[in-house]
Amino acid sequence: MNDKIYYDKLEGNFPKFLKDLDRVISIPSYLQEDNSKYPFGENIQKALEEMITICKELGFRTYIDPQGYYGYAEIGNGDKLVGVLGHLDVVPPGDLSKWENDPFKPVVKDGKYYGRGAQDDKGPTLAAIYALKTLLDCGFELKYRVRFIFGTDEENLWRDMPKYVEKEEMPTIGFTPDSKFPLIYSEKGLLQCKLIAKNESGLVFKGGDAMNSVPSNMIVPKSDELVEMLKELNYEFKEKDGKIEIVGKSVHAQVAETGINAINRYMHALTKLGKESKSGRFITENLIGYDFAEPIFGVVKDEHSGELKFNVGKIEFTEENEILGIDMRIPVTYDKEKIVEVLTKKAKEYGFEYAQHDYLKSIYVPLDSELITTLMSAYQEITGDMESQPVTSGGATYARAMNNCVAFGCVLPGSPKTEHQPNEYIILDDMKKAMKIYMKAFEKFNK
Repeated sequence: MNDKIYYDKLEGNFPKFLKDLDRVISIPSYLQEDNSKYPFGENIQKALEEMITICKELGFRTYIDPQGYYGYAEIGNGDKLVGVLGHLDVVPPGDLSKWENDPFKPVVKDGKYYGRGAQDDKGPTLAAIYALKTLLDCGFELKYRVRFIFGTDEENLWRDMPKYVEKEEMPTIGFTPDSKFPLIYSEKGLLQCKLIAKNESGLVFKGGDAMNSVPSNMIVPKSDELVEMLKELNYEFKEKDGKIEIVGKSVHAQVAETGINAINRYMHALTKLGKESKSGRFITENLIGYDFAEPIFGVVKDEHSGELKFNVGKIEFTEENEILGIDMRIPVTYDKEKIVEVLTKKAKEYGFEYAQHDYLKSIYVPLDSELITTLMSAYQEITGDMESQPVTSGGATYARAMNNCVAFGCVLPGSPKTEHQPNEYIILDDMKKAMKIYMKAFEKFNK
């Protein structure tokens, strides 16, 4: 069939795609301890159920795990099973004052679609669904099964995918539309941990939304001496209602060095004021002025995946303890246990004990594998881009959850990655091109 027929049909389906995307974006599906019967909160369950409803309307066979950990939508017949893995949970919106619109009331403006989850990962997941739906609408005959697998805990502890792996059929091959084009063939190890020490500072506060996000602000009690110190350090801040907001820049922890960590700035300012704490000393001596925590680890870097990334994403001072929540991205050729050994030793010098919170091992898929060559040819045929090559990433995608799976799209080269940031958005023309790439990939899987 002529590609033009497919693409004309895609244009016809696109308004319906946007309406269905509105339905899932409008649900604030970030982790909430709401005492519901669902493992990650009622809103994440609502998002899962809404996506399942959409897929039923589109003609897919559907299933929801009775416990609420995952769901899937399947179509086609045959032994071969192509898995497309997406997640319906999102990170919290953070500081709402930095959003131009309500993050859960999507808006289309200037060729962009705004909303939390638009890029990470509701938009790309639904785009892949509509890509296949468009092919089928044009009479394309699948020679295999496609299963869209919907996760619910990707932004936190990945307690969803082990449940799927335990209970369900594994895909023969697969991809997750949760990163960038052209393709991610390896991903760094992801280690999240807590450093815990006795609180002898007299301070009680907390900050940060998620370990895997650079904290965008710290709102703390106002004091004249803190104001003067922030000015001295040239740290941006705002004064309002007797409080001070120390301003950061939120980005994903995989590129933590490109953000501005408001926790680090607050602790640095307190330490300079003589308000001693174990966290303040640790951060001031090891992180301020360094992009990759070199005073702790030295230079940790490889040619495949770049530098080790280190982010203090959360902090809490209770009456009893100081707790730092840390997210690290470990280069693929480094041993996680050696990294832990170095961090544990350094943390102990400041009175901290190390506690692992979560760990996802690194992945590597050979560049000459059938999966990668098939996906790359689909990308190249649609874009004409023969220069961009598969890359490694510090991100953690569901590609780690199953064998023979990689991250494929959906952000195009040169386009901004807006996940985890205020005013998260997708570019509509880019989304259409991504859908064409996915259509071509589904075609090629037929061979």
